[in-house]
Amino acid sequence: MIAIACDHGGYVLKQEIMKHLQKRGLEYQDFGCDSEEPVDYPIYARKVTDAITGGSCDRGILICGTGIGISIAANKVHGIRAALCTDCFTAEATRQHNDANILALGGRVVGPGLALKIVDTFLDTPFSNAERHQRRIDLIEP
Repeated sequence: MIAIACDHGGYVLKQEIMKHLQKRGLEYQDFGCDSEEPVDYPIYARKVTDAITGGSCDRGILICGTGIGISIAANKVHGIRAALCTDCFTAEATRQHNDANILALGGRVVGPGLALKIVDTFLDTPFSNAERHQRRIDLIEP
């Protein structure tokens, strides 16, 4: 299950991503927000991180205007590795090397066509399980 949420700056892109996930037959849970009315992104980051750390969702997608604030908020939570990606290479690398469990996107930075390719790359790329990559993740996680 994929947890997805956004603030007002990511609302439009979130709608596109949810349609795309539906087309792919992927299950997701929408944690808001529900309009372009201004909201505080840390609230929505926490909803997704709680779903992942609580075990109801395996991965997450968070979207704000730039992707920066919402990824910073998510990365404050133990066990979360949120990666802000603006291209497919970083989405692939963060899954292979960092076993990132949340993709962060900037709704005002990345257009919907590229964003959907980034989402697919992130969701379809497995962690490498290479010893050096796991060792580095272990150094991040106390």
